[in-house]
Amino acid sequence: MALTREQMARRVARELHDGFYVNLGIGIPTLVANYVPEGMEVMLQSENGLLGMGSFPTEAELDADMINAGKQTVTARVGASIFDSAESFAMIRGGHVDLTVLGAFEVDVQGNIASWMIPGKLVKGMGGAMDLVAGADNIIVTMTHASKNGDSKLLSHCSLPLTGAGCIKRVLTDLAYLEIEDGAFILKERAPGVSVEEIVAKTAGKLIVPDQVPEMHFAD
Repeated sequence: MALTREQMARRVARELHDGFYVNLGIGIPTLVANYVPEGMEVMLQSENGLLGMGSFPTEAELDADMINAGKQTVTARVGASIFDSAESFAMIRGGHVDLTVLGAFEVDVQGNIASWMIPGKLVKGMGGAMDLVAGADNIIVTMTHASKNGDSKLLSHCSLPLTGAGCIKRVLTDLAYLEIEDGAFILKERAPGVSVEEIVAKTAGKLIVPDQVPEMHFAD
């Protein structure tokens, strides 16, 4: 069974480490803020100018002026800083972010990512993705394994305009966790109840499948 958005966020949260500065992109990545392990000190950065983003607010905590880059209302944790977007992008471009989590339309076996534009459709703007993939070494892409039409998003070559080239090493989809190495996707984990055969069938790029592929586990 494919992972839910919340399960994907929980799986990404396992990649957090104490003391990390982490940028969360729009969409599924923003949900990671709700699953930071208890007791772990992580500073979440939003490119619109907030360092120290907390979980999404309850009704009592809601402040319409406190938003993330996706214009969702958020909270600020103790020790948070608020600054202008120029300062925020200086932090990103200076390589001061330990982990970046962002979505994508396509990723290929060379670690290329296409995430900002589909020709012929409304383009809202490239946002900060190009700066993020250029300024960070540690990136996790979260995305569905295939499009609504069933076409694979894990390709031999991206067909859409690139956001960045050769910058992606780890991908979490709703079906699997994969790493990219030597021109191939390497299957590391599969979603609960999802077969290796389904992942193979929905991966267009070269895929290496180890003898044993563990299932992800999620506590209730």
